[in-house]
Amino acid sequence: MGPLEYKGRRKPAAGYKAPAVHKAFELLRTVAQSPKNLGIVELAQELGYSKSTTHGLVHALLREGVLAHGPSGRRLFLGPTIAELLFSNWHQEQIIEQAQPLLNGIRDAINETVILGVRIRNRVLILATAEAFDSLKLSVLPGSTIPILAGAVGKVFLADDPHGAAAQIIAQGLPHYTPRSITDPQAYLQELARVRAEDHAVDLEEYLPGIRAVAAALHNRRGLPTALWVVGLSANMTTVKIEKIAALAMETAATLRAVLDGDASPPGRAARRSPRSLKTGGSPPRPSP
Repeated sequence: MGPLEYKGRRKPAAGYKAPAVHKAFELLRTVAQSPKNLGIVELAQELGYSKSTTHGLVHALLREGVLAHGPSGRRLFLGPTIAELLFSNWHQEQIIEQAQPLLNGIRDAINETVILGVRIRNRVLILATAEAFDSLKLSVLPGSTIPILAGAVGKVFLADDPHGAAAQIIAQGLPHYTPRSITDPQAYLQELARVRAEDHAVDLEEYLPGIRAVAAALHNRRGLPTALWVVGLSANMTTVKIEKIAALAMETAATLRAVLDGDASPPGRAARRSPRSLKTGGSPPRPSP
């Protein structure tokens, strides 16, 4: 099991237990990890709390913006305060500030949207972007999240997991986002092995129709697992361009890793590798000429 996963409830540490705080965090973890949208009644049943206790916790967390209601006003989601706390963290601000010029540099070189994100359990949180100049492009907002199994970025995060941890996530089911999505668990594990060998991942319309992506993990030791990726229209993302993007992404990932880890040593394996193959476990690529 990877460092970001756990099963069951956490064993309480010795000393003062702060039961209300413990219950609030158990509630937040349950909301974050549930595959379905929960209301107060379902939360109480899931947690084994009384309805009155659950009601009190939920409304306190709603007031603080840590939880938010869905469109129906009954289902619960994590609220904006979670992202605000992360983005207000001094170290995180420094990372974004130093990363933005590097993201802009890739965008300027290839005119495609570049994204920086971190893994939080089974989601990826967008930290910063540099959008392509074209009017027809893929836009994403910092603070938004995507599933861990979403295309190239999910592959580089899962490729860094111990084999058993990645297999556990995959065993829960691989989503069929598009006809090109890799839905066979063994094929997906083989794809992760390829990503480990080449130190980058390619998504050929596996997550969004008409969109290709290239991702590289930072392999950072400090902070949350971080990656950058480039997304663009399939018509623009030719084989030659994907190769160029992969090289740029790996080089930039190595530079950013040094920033995050406070390490002035030369870039590691990501900068030394070059993309050797664009094959994926899904449908064979049909790049534009």
